[in-house]
Amino acid sequence: MQKIDSMRPLYFLLPGTSGRYLCGGLFAELKTLALVQQVTEAAVVTYRQREPDTLFLSDVLKRQAARDAIFVVSWGFDVPKLVARLRGRSLLHHAHSAGYGFRLPASVPILTVSRNTMGYWGQRAPNAPIYYLPNHISEAFCDRGLPRDIDVLVQGRKSSQYLLNQLVPALEKRCRVVVLDSFVEDLGELFNRAKVYLYDSAEHWAIAGVSEGFGLPPMEALACGCQVFSSVNHALADYLDPGFNCEKIGVYSTAYDVERILAAVANPQPFSLPESFFTPYRQAQLLPRCRHILKEINHFFDHATTHPADVPGLSPLRQLRLQGQRLWTKGWQKLVRS
Repeated sequence: MQKIDSMRPLYFLLPGTSGRYLCGGLFAELKTLALVQQVTEAAVVTYRQREPDTLFLSDVLKRQAARDAIFVVSWGFDVPKLVARLRGRSLLHHAHSAGYGFRLPASVPILTVSRNTMGYWGQRAPNAPIYYLPNHISEAFCDRGLPRDIDVLVQGRKSSQYLLNQLVPALEKRCRVVVLDSFVEDLGELFNRAKVYLYDSAEHWAIAGVSEGFGLPPMEALACGCQVFSSVNHALADYLDPGFNCEKIGVYSTAYDVERILAAVANPQPFSLPESFFTPYRQAQLLPRCRHILKEINHFFDHATTHPADVPGLSPLRQLRLQGQRLWTKGWQKLVRS
């Protein structure tokens, strides 16, 4: 697919790309960057950690060319500070998790990775352009036909205390369980070696006070032919369907979970998912969608340069005023009827 020269370049703002910033959210953002780079010019710009061969925000802002760029902000609690710092420039919010509490003006388009997050911003920023571009599930996540010598696979990060302290010990007495507690270069290989994958993030996100933005690991595990036992909080409900493509974890009792998981170990892959299930998350379908969205965002910024915003928003003050008007109207109608 040929790049579009007339589009504005995009700068993906990240605190850093190494060390403590290594996480699933970073890799998801870099995958989106790779998609965008096939459509128009795009680059990573760090703003906390200077890194070799990577642009740094303070330096970029001194360049005249940056005036024509779109700055993509995504890193949770940093977004309000970056929006304030970049006031007057073209901004795009790439929304993963929801619930951070900040608001965005109608001049900032929002690109969401899940329908759950899209619904959140559809209510919180009803006048902003909002689009849906799900995370990319790499073609490397597929069933490679490897021997499945791991009965149950668990990632320690984001897992609930119940999963790690109750369920895993109970399963270890009955089958081979592998708990990952460090970064793995080829997670797809482990998904291919595992019969069952356990994921329980509801507790993690409840404590964090924000939502599961997409939930890449369960989707990647499904693509590798693993049977998934998962929580279905937030964006996980976009694609998980207990009883049909996964099983719900943490149901009623440890014994009930153990019983169902051991049955899945004894009879792997009871759900037969066609490749069409994963098609919306593969590059072949994401790329034209990304191209269309970027065209619309560029057109929006062209329009915004000459037209002021005039659609009433839903600020807390306006909501209070509208509630007051509604109460007054109801009271007046009652008075008239009496």
